[in-house]
Amino acid sequence: MWNVLHHRSAMIPKPLELGPGIRLWKCALDGGEQRSLIGEISRAAQLAPFYRPRMPVSGKPFSVEETNLGPLGWISDVSGYRYSGLHPSTGRAWPAIPDILLELWGQTTGYLSPPECCLVNLYRNGARMGLHQDREEKALDAPVLSVSLGDSALFRIGGTMRRGPTKSLKLDSGDVLTFGGPARLAYHGIVRLIGGSSLVPGGGRVSLTLRRVTIPKTQDARSGG
Repeated sequence: MWNVLHHRSAMIPKPLELGPGIRLWKCALDGGEQRSLIGEISRAAQLAPFYRPRMPVSGKPFSVEETNLGPLGWISDVSGYRYSGLHPSTGRAWPAIPDILLELWGQTTGYLSPPECCLVNLYRNGARMGLHQDREEKALDAPVLSVSLGDSALFRIGGTMRRGPTKSLKLDSGDVLTFGGPARLAYHGIVRLIGGSSLVPGGGRVSLTLRRVTIPKTQDARSGG
């Protein structure tokens, strides 16, 4: 079992059930918590700067900028997708995941082992994310958790087949989304930003995606549902 500091002032609201394994908590983080998280991300980015990943094989740069928090970071380059404990530019370890995100993981996922990666995506100037699966992790029994900060975005999620039907929803700053179980390998992406927030310095949207990467040891607790 793992422990985190408990400093949140309120529990998150009841989630919206958007489909099997897909849950959305609207306004899960209040304005103060959002601003605090943005501050922590900005400080972490001084140690692990945002960079622009590249697509496997083609080397085409992503439209989003990325960095990571936690023991492992998700990276993409011409060699492929993978996890690494070191920033690809600085060669240094990633900064720690903020306590508030660890608490959200415990409150929303029911998974009793901590996340190992918090992928930080920075969307500016029309950046988007095409439909994709999160499938480089071994612990596929752990849900994926996503936190939205800054500009709203149109999010799309479907099934486990790329060309299957999808549904779209608006994600606002402070919203928390999880998908797991039958939706763990669902295709999902960001269609476009919906501007208006000044929360992120320089404008745009920050998404924080938490994942458990490795399978917990036998003595660790497994998923709670």
